[in-house]
Amino acid sequence: MGSGIFFIWWIWAVAAIAFFILEVLAPGFILLGFGVGATVVAIILALGLLGADVAILVLIFAVVSLVSWYALRRVFGLRKGQVKVWDTDINDDV
Repeated sequence: MGSGIFFIWWIWAVAAIAFFILEVLAPGFILLGFGVGATVVAIILALGLLGADVAILVLIFAVVSLVSWYALRRVFGLRKGQVKVWDTDINDDV
C-alpha cells in the first residue's frame, strides 16, 4: 500500500463532502459527479481494495465522476424536445 495524501481514505471523503457542499452553492450537477467519484475512491481505499498507484486512483476518480455526471444529466436534466416557454414577462404591466 502506498503512502502519501492520495492514499488516505478520509482525505477523499472530505473532498467528496466539499464537492457536495459546493454543489449546493453552484447547482447544475457540475460538482456532484466529482463528489460521487471521490466517495467511490474513499470507499475503495477504506476497504483496502486498492491503493498501490496514484494513477489508478485518479483514473477511477475520473471515470466514476464522468459516468455519474452523465447519468445525473440524463436523469435530471432537460428532456429531449422539452422547451421552456415563457407566457409572461416580468416587465409586462398586469
